[in-house]
Amino acid sequence: MRKTSQYNPEDRNIRLYEAIFKLVLKGAGVIMVTLLVALLVTILWQSWPSIREYGIHFYTGRKWDPVFKEYSALPFILGTLATTLLSLVIAVPIAISLAIFSGFYVNSGFLASAIRTLVDLLAGIPSVIYGFWGLFILVPVIRKLELSIGIVPYGVGILTSSIILAIMIIPYAASIGRDVITMVPNDLKEAGLALGATPFEVVHRVVLPYAKSGLLSGVLLSFGRAIGETMAVTMVIGNANFIPGSIFDPANTLSSVIANEFAEATDPLYISNLVHLGLILFVTTTIIGFLGRAVIRRWSVNR
Repeated sequence: MRKTSQYNPEDRNIRLYEAIFKLVLKGAGVIMVTLLVALLVTILWQSWPSIREYGIHFYTGRKWDPVFKEYSALPFILGTLATTLLSLVIAVPIAISLAIFSGFYVNSGFLASAIRTLVDLLAGIPSVIYGFWGLFILVPVIRKLELSIGIVPYGVGILTSSIILAIMIIPYAASIGRDVITMVPNDLKEAGLALGATPFEVVHRVVLPYAKSGLLSGVLLSFGRAIGETMAVTMVIGNANFIPGSIFDPANTLSSVIANEFAEATDPLYISNLVHLGLILFVTTTIIGFLGRAVIRRWSVNR
């Protein structure tokens, strides 16, 4: 006799819930893409008068003077790159060292828990607190350093803001790096030790090659965090609208000049130029994000 399938209302409910869940997920994805496109279109539309007025000169000029309506983004682009790259030079070795120490050498116990708590605490401190600390503690130290080597003692400048940024981004890179290192299979680490390798050799030849994509993702996340930081940088960079000659000179970044001058901008062209700076920052971070994903994907495949 042919068996007849019995009707089960629970199966129908499960399929209904799955269909609703998939629809919600697709809707969330569509909303996010729509918001991103709307944001780009809005910024592009608001910055179009600046693009039409100045063209390529906006990226190559050296002067930003709202009084005489002379606008160019080159000083701020260079200031942003200088502070971001210098902060990465300072932060990345410390962050990777901290990740190796807490993820390989001390990955359990009270000390590991204390390090993890302190790192998470540093990541949660508001940027304005870092700015105040830099203004009252770090600036006098840098000023004394500048006096000792015979240069103008500004105190504020690229070096000061880079140190603040480095302190701010270390927790992000260290936290991601620690999590990736702890996910390296114990069999690989124990095999290396069993073959007579020292802990340093295991880290150098086993742990780091296995975790390189995760460490790179932490560095890229830190880069994105540093390039868009506003408040802390604004408080210690000096807010000078010219191309800096050294790391001790005051400067400005794309985000800091927007924060400083947007409230005072009344001329429509002035506002459009500030939005144009925001467009540069938006496009730059987007490109970095896509390049970072491509590099991480390639390294993960070749691992």
